[in-house]
Amino acid sequence: MDKLGFIEIRITGSKGNLDLTPDNYDISEVISILENAENLLYSSDKKDRPTISYKIEEGSVRHIFKTSIQTIIGFNAILGQVKANSNIDFLDFPTATSLENIQNIATKRNYQFSIKTSLSDTNELTINSKTKYYRTESIWADAELYLYGKVTNAGGKDKANIHIYTEQRGSLRIQTPISFLEEYDENILYRNFGVRAIGKQHLETGEIDTSNLKFVELVDYHPKYDPEYLKGLRDKARKSWLGKINPDNWLNELRGNYDT
Repeated sequence: MDKLGFIEIRITGSKGNLDLTPDNYDISEVISILENAENLLYSSDKKDRPTISYKIEEGSVRHIFKTSIQTIIGFNAILGQVKANSNIDFLDFPTATSLENIQNIATKRNYQFSIKTSLSDTNELTINSKTKYYRTESIWADAELYLYGKVTNAGGKDKANIHIYTEQRGSLRIQTPISFLEEYDENILYRNFGVRAIGKQHLETGEIDTSNLKFVELVDYHPKYDPEYLKGLRDKARKSWLGKINPDNWLNELRGNYDT
């Protein structure tokens, strides 16, 4: 078994006139921390991630998340960079969003968060109502996206979604009009499609904000070798411009007429 380490998220504050403790800490707040902690530790596809064990302790409220020591070492480096820069724009989207969520909780409830690891030389990040750990909005821009993969789920009672599994980005949820799913007369489950969608994209890294993708169009997608299609492209090119050039002269121009 891999050697283990842990991260600790300690929360101090009050509930009315009472200091915060596990006894007055609501289950909805526990759920929020659990969701954000998973993204802090494993921001990419979570299907094959190592186990994360959890316990809550006194003092005021201490959340302890135990997992692979390799992950803890990497997370400690992230804490150091965030603290040194007072900035989260460099982080991938799930990690940055989780820290933003913690910042929102700190501001809304006047809590103070202290995040550190079990390493002896751990970095420690403090988030409270006075800190501003938010992404710079101008870095994200509206984008039109084409996403290709297998549809694994479709529907929803009030808010409909299509879930599509992609090789590069894992499973993505795309907000989809109920009217489209009602009118589409074919079963799309477990078939490969392209989905044209709109969302936010990072102007520097190209990363996509996968939390708010919106459906535009379903595109038939057939990722297979088609020799007839390729032959047609070659014939078209030959008739348009390849047929008008002298191959030897063209090759000499590419090579710069140097001797070999």
